[in-house]
Amino acid sequence: MSAVADILLAPDVRPFAIAAAVMVALGAIELLTMIVGFSIGELVGKDFALDADSHDVIGGLFLWINAGRLPLLILIILALGIFSIEGFFLQGLAHAFGGTLPVWIAVLAAGAGSIPVIRVTSRGVARVIPRDESYAVSEADFVGLLAEVSVGPLDQGLPGRVRLKDVFGNWHTVAARAGANSESLPVGASVLLVDRDAKSFIAISAPADLIAHQR
Repeated sequence: MSAVADILLAPDVRPFAIAAAVMVALGAIELLTMIVGFSIGELVGKDFALDADSHDVIGGLFLWINAGRLPLLILIILALGIFSIEGFFLQGLAHAFGGTLPVWIAVLAAGAGSIPVIRVTSRGVARVIPRDESYAVSEADFVGLLAEVSVGPLDQGLPGRVRLKDVFGNWHTVAARAGANSESLPVGASVLLVDRDAKSFIAISAPADLIAHQR
């Protein structure tokens, strides 16, 4: 164990170890907060929108790696992971030949090499992760739709999460809580989104005839 720690804390790989630690911490926090019905990703931005006609170099780079097609937090975690893996790989390769790369060269090389990998990987991730309400349709379009509680139960406390399909057949997960006069709605329950406030959608138990009609 100490040998592994010595390798991870070695000066030549320290930037990549820090990137990996930040990635794991962000992923763990996001997972834990989603379990209780809240997403840290909503604090740092549900998505990252940039002007497609912008001639700014940084803006063009973010567009090229598919920023805006998946939540910003997921993109950050993905970028940190790829950067870390490439850095460890480069220094491992250098060690195999009996030397090490200067840290600044390894960081620049790993950063440059990560960009095309992030582009390809983020495109694949964007196709499979549940998309939030701001991606394809207006959030107002979700009011009146049926959904299923995926993280709950829903009550008048902290929001949970519900999963629904929009009119185009795309799946979304959104924050929701039970209406003021509604009973607690357990995980797996079919609910009807009847309103939205500043923080989440308002859900009630879906009428049986509406569920039957949808099926």
